[in-house]
Amino acid sequence: MKTPLLIAALFFSGFAFAQEKKTDTLKTQSIEGVTLTKQVFKKQSDRFVYDVAASPVAKGNTTFDLLKQTPLLSTTDDKTLKIAGKNNAVIYINGRKTNMDADSLEQFLKNTPAENIQKIEVITVPGSEYQVESSDGIINIVLKKKMSDGLNGNMRMSNSQNKYNGSSASFSLNYRKDKLGISANLSGGENIQAQSYILRNGTTLTTNESVGDVDDPNKNLGGYLNIDYQLTEKSNLALSWNTWANRSYGSTINLFNTVKIYDLNGNLTSTQYNKTDNLDNSRSYNNSLNLNYELKTDSLGSKLNVNASYLNYRRFQFTDNRTLVQNPAGDFILGKKIIQNIPQIINNFSGTVDYIQKFKNDFTVSIGGNYNKTKTDNDTGNTTYQYVDDNNEELSEAVSTSEPNRFIYDENIYGVYLTLEKKFSDKFSGKVGTRYEITNSLGTSDNASPEYQRIERNYNNLLPYLSANYAINDKNNISYSFSSRMRRPNFWQLNPVKVYLTETNYIQNNPFVKASPTYNQELTYMYKNSYFLILNHSFYKDVITQVPLQGYAISPNGTVSTENVLRYISTNFGNKQEMSAMLGLQKSFFKQYWTTNFNIGVQHNINNGTLAVDPTTGDTFQDAEGRPIAYINKVKTTSLIIQTNNTIRLDKKKTWFLGVNYFYVDKQQIELGLLKDLMSLDLSIKKTWNDWTFALNVNDILRTNIVEIEDYQSNGNYNYVRNDQYRQGMTFSITYNFGNQKVKKVRDIEGASSTIKNRTSN
Repeated sequence: MKTPLLIAALFFSGFAFAQEKKTDTLKTQSIEGVTLTKQVFKKQSDRFVYDVAASPVAKGNTTFDLLKQTPLLSTTDDKTLKIAGKNNAVIYINGRKTNMDADSLEQFLKNTPAENIQKIEVITVPGSEYQVESSDGIINIVLKKKMSDGLNGNMRMSNSQNKYNGSSASFSLNYRKDKLGISANLSGGENIQAQSYILRNGTTLTTNESVGDVDDPNKNLGGYLNIDYQLTEKSNLALSWNTWANRSYGSTINLFNTVKIYDLNGNLTSTQYNKTDNLDNSRSYNNSLNLNYELKTDSLGSKLNVNASYLNYRRFQFTDNRTLVQNPAGDFILGKKIIQNIPQIINNFSGTVDYIQKFKNDFTVSIGGNYNKTKTDNDTGNTTYQYVDDNNEELSEAVSTSEPNRFIYDENIYGVYLTLEKKFSDKFSGKVGTRYEITNSLGTSDNASPEYQRIERNYNNLLPYLSANYAINDKNNISYSFSSRMRRPNFWQLNPVKVYLTETNYIQNNPFVKASPTYNQELTYMYKNSYFLILNHSFYKDVITQVPLQGYAISPNGTVSTENVLRYISTNFGNKQEMSAMLGLQKSFFKQYWTTNFNIGVQHNINNGTLAVDPTTGDTFQDAEGRPIAYINKVKTTSLIIQTNNTIRLDKKKTWFLGVNYFYVDKQQIELGLLKDLMSLDLSIKKTWNDWTFALNVNDILRTNIVEIEDYQSNGNYNYVRNDQYRQGMTFSITYNFGNQKVKKVRDIEGASSTIKNRTSN
């Protein structure tokens, strides 16, 4: 079945069903007449709270759109969300981590209407009880709680246009009857993710330039089923199933490559041309089950929470990488072909136990533990076909080499935590805690060099946490937080394979990457629940990243390559510090005709890393004159950051709204080099009519959200990347809400394997 037909069926079959079940529409219109009189943005002990229940921002938007307009949150790639001063944002729903991988979560947020959201909580420095990594912050989405029995749902259909056209649709139902609650969602979509590249790298004697396009067609289908049953007045049992499937067949990379060679005086001596034609067929499946039991032990809010989860992730990828060279007649003919079969299978069994004991004197003790057992299986095949000159006309196959390798990775993580929280007075509260983690892992390979055949790691970590909050008076609040975390490499980074962009420009994964500790501090001041100042400092040790090593490779036995190569190697690369100061406001003006949030700040990055040896092969590098080469990044930069999101009501009836959103990120030094400035201006117009909402969003109007990275080394090496993902475009959407809007939502349960799922991404 074609995806567009599926999308239409999802939407219109749901519409027909909704018409049969439609109830009094007045109760879904009541939100239109609500006036925002309470504070919609405030600071609590360990989090910022953005109350959007009555805000016109939510109406007709997706959850992802709403998150982009939340104070302190931003996105530069329209895929991942970031918290100011943090690397990544982990999504929670109703206090529990979402049990989805990165791709599924993105689609879920973009296909879920925002009308069901009560508030959004931004936890910039999570406590010891949260299973997060590195300097990650938490975005907790709190859904509205509606009390009556019945059925409701929503449907959403959208069509997007940038370089190519894409479409998506979702259909959701929520049902509650007495003690039983059921929620389900089905969503699908089809699009072509287009990119264009300009890649330049080389030395003073040799330069390489690759220019071309990447087209990645995707078809997605997924959903979830949640069943929640109230066993007694104090206990609940819940079962959740999440599924997502992606099919990307016919993905292509087409690049035109130019190699220029110069003499010592800078004179051009020769120019060579070749082409890269890559074809990729892949598909992935993600299924997870989670069983949750919750028991309330007293009237103060004490409770026991137990989770057990199973995750199965499967990705199958087949690539045909071809290099076309010129014959004497100037025609491009096949010179080299690399066939790769790169599967990845991940199985995870996880469990968590949490107990919270609250006392009457505003004292809370939280204790718990978790266990994660993960096994990944990567049975990789890599065959290279080299072609030789045949009468100066065609190249015929001369030799082929096969490099099969099966890499299996077993990992066990044991964790326990303890937190103590005390409210000493109406003005002062504090929290202290610690997490202790034990990690045992073993990577084995059945057909590799000895250093790959058995890679064993065992390490323990004690991770303390501290926070304090002081309300000076009704208008002024100040707080401080400190935390320490570990960041582990994702499973794909550990699989020792090469991912080719061109024959001499590729990504090299690394099974020797180790976990990286991070230490975070944050000082926050807030005035009138509208104005805030945040000072943040993060220190990263043994940073996990990709580092560009280029030159003529020298193997451990002394053999020197004949070509200048560029390897993006996953590795631990020195230390890094990030310091930021952010000033912002969230406020409504002119009787709430204009609602705005505005952030402006500076970020100072201090990089300190050096890499001279490829940790996966032991290769060192030299330039064309035989001088040793290392990649060094010891650069400091200070960058300006601006973000503003505005909603303007255009009529008294609150049915027309204009959105104006803008962000600017100044140039800053990252591990790969100097990331040039990024900015985007987005506009939207929205019309609500009874239970319907019609919206048109136009993104990156000025076409300025294009990634450029530039790096110059003192040894003469340089590297330049320009990546245009065609973010300029527009999306038209229709949302329809039906049924009894007072249905109480099914509890969203944190899956015990959620932390593991975040590491399944490539």
